Amino acid sequence: MPYINIKITDEQVTKEQKARLIKGATQLLVDVLNKNPATTIVVIDEVNTDNWGVGGQVVTDLRKQNT
Repeated sequence: MPYINIKITDEQVTKEQKARLIKGATQLLVDVLNKNPATTIVVIDEVNTDNWGVGGQVVTDLRKQNT
């Protein structure tokens, strides 16, 4: 039973985009590893940008710098 965990920042990701991620990730395991899609679990965790860091900086602050 494959388990896929996708972590993304919580920045305006639509329900449709999440559905496409789930479908695409499932299909990837079918295509590459010949896994059964009926038993493939996909979980999307949306993380607040205050709780996500890149290069030693908080993503919220990085987003402010780039605007």
